[in-house]
Amino acid sequence: MTGDPREIIDREPMSRFQWGVVAIMVGLNALDGFDVLAISFASPGIVKDWGIDRAALGLVLSMELIGMAIGSIVLGGVADRFGRRATILGCLVVMAAGMYAASTADDVVALSVWRVLTGLGIGGMLATTNAAVSEASNAARRSLAVVLMAAGYPLGAIIGGSISSVLLKHYDWQIVFQFGAVVTLCFIPIVLWRAPESIAFEMQRRRPGTLDVVNRTLARMGHGAIAALPPEQAAPARQPLGALFSPALLRVTLLITLAYTAQIMTFYFMLKWIPKIVVDMGFDPSSAGTILVFANLGGLAGSLVLGFLTMRIGVRTLTIVTMAFSAIMVSWFGRGQTSYVELATVAAITGFFTNAGVVGLYALLAQSFPTGVRATGTGFAIGVGRGGSALAPALAGVLFVAGYGLQTVAILMASGSVIAMFALLVLGGKRAASQGDAL
Repeated sequence: MTGDPREIIDREPMSRFQWGVVAIMVGLNALDGFDVLAISFASPGIVKDWGIDRAALGLVLSMELIGMAIGSIVLGGVADRFGRRATILGCLVVMAAGMYAASTADDVVALSVWRVLTGLGIGGMLATTNAAVSEASNAARRSLAVVLMAAGYPLGAIIGGSISSVLLKHYDWQIVFQFGAVVTLCFIPIVLWRAPESIAFEMQRRRPGTLDVVNRTLARMGHGAIAALPPEQAAPARQPLGALFSPALLRVTLLITLAYTAQIMTFYFMLKWIPKIVVDMGFDPSSAGTILVFANLGGLAGSLVLGFLTMRIGVRTLTIVTMAFSAIMVSWFGRGQTSYVELATVAAITGFFTNAGVVGLYALLAQSFPTGVRATGTGFAIGVGRGGSALAPALAGVLFVAGYGLQTVAILMASGSVIAMFALLVLGGKRAASQGDAL
């Protein structure tokens, strides 16, 4: 067979092996979903054992988000240099170490340090699995594969939260981090066994033996071998970060980054504070974890429904609508619910819209920047957004300590969705990307 192996993957049907790679990446993203929220599941027990106030808890809840912001920018570049597979394996080691070390912490400072370390691994994983899924999929199923990977995040919170709720009935809060460390380590042999380095990356780094490596991977995918590698193509010129602030792109960069940052602050306020809020309402810690599971069930449904609707309705319109409902439901959650069933229902509906808004923004990021700066622009927006999202739990904690009630705090935090919605309205449709392509 002759031809570019990347074109072969693009045009040939997806094999079971390729879907298996996608499934592993879904699992890794699910692992991220649980690891990020492990501190939320453990927070009621931490407060009880250490007697810390809500302001201190808010800072702890923010720590891995800071690590994620750094990891997504720095380790994304590492994946482009050393490979998707190697970076994923490294991130798994970092995440497992951070999770286990968090279970040994005996004060806020130590716990914060280990959560930052965990966040570094999570951030790198988020950046790398996206590339790995895209490069393992054919052209016809690439969008579906990416949507499925994004759905892994709430799926991990659902499964991990369900197990954590059971474990917390019998053990102290440390068990949540210990469980997360063990599951994280279990993914290392799975990746080594069934997730080879992507052919696209192998073609990019070209070294002796690349043809054999590519043909082995093609064979595992069910495709025929190629006789020779196609000629190398000159790498596209990379524009510096400053290009995002050129007159043609400044408006796009600021508005899409603002939208992402504001929406994800609202999103993380809900996910980080639900367990503590539910306990304060009079429910036990295991029930609080279950409510968080319901919120993530809604988030999983929201991401899948939005992905399906994008085939019929523009993603920008869908995202704006979901953000409006996100603001309404977060404010509604702040009213407080009198029964467990009502609380679970409101949490699920709120999760549906807050997560759909985030998923919609991932799609819009790819549309908003021209080809020459698409990766740079997306990385910048996500990095700033993840860093900004770290403020959400801490800000909520400060507001609680200052004496504001749940209703007031929820309305203030719901304003992130409102800000994001108006940023997208001002941004407009795809005009910015088409204008930027003229650069």
